[in-house]
Amino acid sequence: MRLRTPRPLVVDTLIAVAMTVVAVLLGQESRSQGWPELDARAYVLVALAHLPVALRSRRPLVVFAVVEAAAVGFVTLGYWPVVCTFGAMLALYTVASVRPVRTALACAGCMAAVWVYAGVVSHSPSMASVLGQALLYCSVLVWFGHLARRTAELTRRLRAEQAERARRAVAEERGRIARELHDVVAHHMSVISVQAGLARFVFDSDPAKARGALGTIADTSGEALEELRRILQVLREEDPEAPERAPMPTLARLGELVDRVRAGGLPVDLAVEGTTRPLPPGVELCAYRVVQEGLTNALKHAGPARARVELRYGPHELTVRVTDDGEGTDPARVPVGTGHGLIGMRERAKLYGGTITVGPRSEGGYEVLLTLPTSAAERGRGGTPEAER
Repeated sequence: MRLRTPRPLVVDTLIAVAMTVVAVLLGQESRSQGWPELDARAYVLVALAHLPVALRSRRPLVVFAVVEAAAVGFVTLGYWPVVCTFGAMLALYTVASVRPVRTALACAGCMAAVWVYAGVVSHSPSMASVLGQALLYCSVLVWFGHLARRTAELTRRLRAEQAERARRAVAEERGRIARELHDVVAHHMSVISVQAGLARFVFDSDPAKARGALGTIADTSGEALEELRRILQVLREEDPEAPERAPMPTLARLGELVDRVRAGGLPVDLAVEGTTRPLPPGVELCAYRVVQEGLTNALKHAGPARARVELRYGPHELTVRVTDDGEGTDPARVPVGTGHGLIGMRERAKLYGGTITVGPRSEGGYEVLLTLPTSAAERGRGGTPEAER
């Protein structure tokens, strides 16, 4: 059940009524303190000196002026000054909490003058004490009001910063999801496109091969739908106790990726050097996506070619190398800086403190070379600046 926060006007009204009641009760002690007993006009002034406080949040300066004027009238008529001090004190605090310091000091000066005036009218035997009390109370009220104003400003600023951070987080998450969607869709659709063309070409001459191509299309599209469904589930998932989502792709599934690309018509060799070991999930996902993007580009742009994927597990880093011997020397094959896949690979490498080079090889073909630190200490250093093509 959602609890409702009381409205400021309701709270201020209750405070004003409570102060009025306290002032009336205090006024009953006037005769015992040597002051005239309160009459009808005195009670009217007491009400005017306290009830307007209910509007202090909306019109702080007007409220301060009204309660001070009522207090001056109350004192001028010879009644006990203490009875009409509560409303003025709260009004001064309110002014200090919502208005600049200069305005608050001006109001404090008016309140101190009223206190001194009350001492003069009542022929107080110790004007020094009256003046000291006036300065002390006014200073304390202005100081606490100023602190409340600063606190409110800091709170608003903090909320604005939190809202900005949330906005940036949403934008970053959208960018991440866009990259994930590109990686998933681009790769699988490339395989489907190649297989569909093959099936159409051999549909009459080699039905068995056409059926194989259609089977590959079915498997690839099913896997693409599964990954898209997982990404959409991540977007919709809000319950922390909801069933566990499907795991992100890791290097253990690299063989499936290579087999799928082979089925798409691009021969691929896979070589692993060093001792295979579990790596941080982010590092494995980054390496997997880079291999996926490299093979997708080779499948789409290399033409008749052969590709090779090499993984090398070093003591503190993972090296991923994707090469092909196709028409990689043509700079127009992947326009510099225009491909979203290339941008995604570089962003992933930078995120995990790695370096990446993408470009044609001198001996022909194309190469993607990724180096990722596998230790938290190395990743914390942010890696070296990524290499340019």
